[in-house]
Amino acid sequence: MESLFAALSGDFLGTPVYFWVAFIAIVLGLLVFDLGILHRDEHEIEAKESLMLYGFYVLIALAFGAWVWFQRGAEAGLEFYTGYLIEQSLAMDNMFVIATIFSFLGIPRLYQHRVLFWGILGVILFRAVLIGVGAALVHQFSWILVIFGAFLIFTGIKMFAHKEEEETNLEDNKIYKFLSSRFRVTKELHGRNFNVKQPDPKTGKLVTWLTPLAIALIMVEIVDLIFAVDSVPAVFAVTQDTFIVYTSNIFAILGLRALYFALAAMMNRFRYLQISLAIILVLIGIKICLVPFGIHIDTLLSLGVTISILAAGIFYSLWKTRNEPSISVEEAPRPGHIEPR
Repeated sequence: MESLFAALSGDFLGTPVYFWVAFIAIVLGLLVFDLGILHRDEHEIEAKESLMLYGFYVLIALAFGAWVWFQRGAEAGLEFYTGYLIEQSLAMDNMFVIATIFSFLGIPRLYQHRVLFWGILGVILFRAVLIGVGAALVHQFSWILVIFGAFLIFTGIKMFAHKEEEETNLEDNKIYKFLSSRFRVTKELHGRNFNVKQPDPKTGKLVTWLTPLAIALIMVEIVDLIFAVDSVPAVFAVTQDTFIVYTSNIFAILGLRALYFALAAMMNRFRYLQISLAIILVLIGIKICLVPFGIHIDTLLSLGVTISILAAGIFYSLWKTRNEPSISVEEAPRPGHIEPR
């Protein structure tokens, strides 16, 4: 018992092991609750259910942040909340891209949650690798923060200048072309299955084919990695604490995946949100560029500015489109744009 207590009290990446154990236990509990209880029977998730589930995930994240605040101090708590909000802000764009993928591949709402749920497992793994590599680089070469910051500023300016009519059709996307040319893919869905056994048209032998559901899952995972290239460095602008960066990322993504169905039902109402996200990226980029020079912008100030800009983008979008009916992605699919930003 004493050896177990000593092991839990030890440090892993600068944080006591029991913090990591608590976090992993909470995430596993949420995943079991989601799949084993809430969605044991597959059904179409409506906007109301999506909003309620999102609210539940937000409460869990707020409670976890409060625990971090109580255990590690106000600064750590503020860093968690700021990182959580930044990741949620930047990942919103990702939700609309996922909606486009589902629309293009003809994935019905009944099976979309299945893709998003299994996609979370990939996010947990890939974000751990990406954040671990990022943290090691920052620890070894502090000047790399300037590169992170410059990349975020460039990305923000590119987002600000991007016009919707410049988007290309998903059929021309390199990711989709690669997958469809390298794997056997069925033309139709086979229920909730990611793969099926069917005869090879040349040999007649039974072989494994991927279904459009599997292609959707792979594309969602790849898109998340693409978007993580700017969202992860953005959180490093707030803190270089690996625990804070990783946990805020995962809690934010869990919440947004729950919110997906509400966002997809009214995607046309957030037309001007990208402007806010671009401004946030530029400001975060400037902040992270200043860190190696010993200039640190107050975390509370960063949190306040991020909330204000995000809220302004959301309310301005809703106000400008107040006379437009909410259009779901199924009703009005837009051209895909999942090239790296």
